[in-house]
Amino acid sequence: MYLKNSKKIVIKIGSSLLIDKSKKIRVKWLTEFSKDIKELLDQTKKVIIVSSGAIAIGCKKLNLNKKNLKLDKSQAVASIGQIELMNLFSKTFSKSKINISQILLTLDDTEQRRRSMNAKRTFENLFQLGFVPIVNENDSTATTEIKYGDNDRLASRVAQISGADCLILLSDVDGLYTKNPKLDKNVKLIKEIKNIDNRIEKISTNSISEHGTGGMKTKIDAAKICQLSGCVMAIANGLLERPIQQIIKKNNCTWFLPKISKLDARKKWIVGSISPKGELIIDDGAKQALKKGKSLLAAGIKNILGKFNKGDHVKIVDKNNEECARGLSSFSSDEINKIKGHHSSNIKDLLGYIAKSEVVHKDDMVEI
Repeated sequence: MYLKNSKKIVIKIGSSLLIDKSKKIRVKWLTEFSKDIKELLDQTKKVIIVSSGAIAIGCKKLNLNKKNLKLDKSQAVASIGQIELMNLFSKTFSKSKINISQILLTLDDTEQRRRSMNAKRTFENLFQLGFVPIVNENDSTATTEIKYGDNDRLASRVAQISGADCLILLSDVDGLYTKNPKLDKNVKLIKEIKNIDNRIEKISTNSISEHGTGGMKTKIDAAKICQLSGCVMAIANGLLERPIQQIIKKNNCTWFLPKISKLDARKKWIVGSISPKGELIIDDGAKQALKKGKSLLAAGIKNILGKFNKGDHVKIVDKNNEECARGLSSFSSDEINKIKGHHSSNIKDLLGYIAKSEVVHKDDMVEI
C-alpha cells in the first residue's frame, strides 16, 4: 500500500545484490530489476536509485580482496569500479528503455544547506528530462572524516533532500526480525514499526553482509532520518527476482512509518543531519520549554560536547542523554562555554559584544 501510494521513490541496492558469493556479477537480476523500475516509471512515479558496488566491482576487475584495502587504495579501486558499475546499469536498463544518469555525492553535499539545495535541483531537472539518477558516494575523493561510510544513510539523506515519500532498502535480508535470524530460527518478521525504541535498537545487531559496509544498525539509522523527515521506509529482500514487484504483491518486508509529515524542506534538512558537530546538554526546565515550541536559551544549558562553529548542526540532549531536539547553533562552542547557565541579559557582558539571545532559535530547531 505504501509503495503504491508513493509518487517519488528512492531505492537502495546493496553490493550483495550486484555480486554473488562466487564473485560473479548478477546481470540477469539487474536486468529483471530494471523491469520493476520501468513499471514504476510507467505509473508516472519518479525514481532515484542509490547503488553500492563500485569498490566491490573494482576489486573483482583487479582481482583484489576488499577487506585488505587501505583508504587510498580503495579510492583508486572505486574510480575503476564506478565506470564498470555505470556501464552495467547502462546495458541492463537500456533493455527496458530507461535513461540513466550518474550522481556522486560526498557528505558535504547533503550536510551543507546550499549544496543540498543544488543537489535537489539536479534531481528535479533529471526527472524533467526523463532520466533515472543513479547515486553513489564519491568513494574516490571522500576521506574517513567526510564519508557516509554506508549507503543506507546516504539513501535516507537523498530521500529527504529530493522530497521522496518512500525509501526502499533492498538487501540480503527480508527485514527486521524479533531476533537475529542467523542465531535463532524461532523468529518473526516485524511488519511495521512506528517507534524505534530500545527494543528495536537492541535487536538491530550489526551483521555486515559479505560485500557491503552496512548492517542492520545502519538501516535503523536510515529509518530514524526517514521517520523524522516524513518519509516511509522499507527494508526488503532484494535477492528475489523482481523485488519491487514482490513487495507490491506479498509485502514481505519491514515498514518504518514516519513520525512527522508537515515539516518544511529546511527543517527536514536540519533534522536529517547525519553528522551533528556537537551536543548541548540541557536541564529539565529547558526541556519543557522546547516541548512548548520555545527557543533554547543559554540559561538552560548545563554542558556541551564537541567543538563547532556558529551555524553548525547540534544535537540537544537531556540529562539522561536522550535526544530532545536538533538544530543550528547561533553560537560557537567556545562562546557557549562562556554563556551556558547564564541569563540572556548577561550575554553581552560575558562575550564583550552584542549577540542573539537564543542559542538555538525555534525556527532553526526541530523537536524530536
